[in-house]
Amino acid sequence: MKSVILPAAAALLLASASSLSAEDRAIGARFANGIAAIVEDRIITVEDIRREIVPILPQIEAQSRNRQELMTNLQQVEDDIIQNLADQILIVKEFYSDEKRRIPRSFIENEIAERIITQFDGDRSRFLAYLRSIGRSPREYRRIVEEEIIVGYMRGQMRRSQSIVSPVRIERFYEENKERFYQGDSVHLRLIRLAQLADEDPSLLEQTAETILRRLNEGTPFADLARTHSQDTRRNRGGDWGWINRDDLRAELAEVAFSLEPGQFSEAIKLGQDIYLLYVEDRRHAGIQPLSEVRDQIERFLVSQMAREAHERWLERLRRNAYIRFFTQS
Repeated sequence: MKSVILPAAAALLLASASSLSAEDRAIGARFANGIAAIVEDRIITVEDIRREIVPILPQIEAQSRNRQELMTNLQQVEDDIIQNLADQILIVKEFYSDEKRRIPRSFIENEIAERIITQFDGDRSRFLAYLRSIGRSPREYRRIVEEEIIVGYMRGQMRRSQSIVSPVRIERFYEENKERFYQGDSVHLRLIRLAQLADEDPSLLEQTAETILRRLNEGTPFADLARTHSQDTRRNRGGDWGWINRDDLRAELAEVAFSLEPGQFSEAIKLGQDIYLLYVEDRRHAGIQPLSEVRDQIERFLVSQMAREAHERWLERLRRNAYIRFFTQS
């Protein structure tokens, strides 16, 4: 038996209660009788929209330059939420159209238990208080969780069905979009940063830099010295900052780094109270990256693109074959 969502709290949004902001009262006000849509035998209410939109209302307000733009943005978000809720209903229906598909009860209960732990610190009373605050019973919440699991599963299946891209398609994309893979000069950089501690004699820092330079000249690996001496976030990685473009570095460091050849290290560079030593492991000159270096990147992009297109075609088919009616004020 299919469940029905009733328009229980639509009056909250259509009333001019002083406890609600003007924006809060505006949410869903354009829908007649507190009903936004009917999808198959399920009703999407104004309260359903409000539950989704209120948490992101501050973000919408921050992105709106004036009152008129805020109202326009609210309407757009409302429309997106309604469509998304409608699609979820259709996806759940599609899942259950195959009688062999079922979500084990234990799976749902485990998911709810995990949410109580992660979102409510394991406090069931807080969880139940939250359900009361959003006007949901434990049974209704269980259905919501079940449907979220179903939607995630069905969308995951759709993505996996589009996970194979032919080498020919990858090569054609590369040839047609070579300008996307232009890369400026870059270096694979390792870095040692020596920072002066409070009340420390600056000469001690310079002595440490001299010791590091002497050991580098003796053949000690730069990475080993970085692990011992560097005072930055990449210390445990041997000072490895990976591939760096010229614009990623301070001008004083970039000038030195891009003057080095692979395998070379710099003299000590003093900037303010800090001292830096640089080591270039490898270098790439400006130009189009070869296909071998961007093949995985192209494949991920094409898989994502194919999945989006297939997902939209799938939803369009579900929409065509369903009863959907949207409501607005006349």
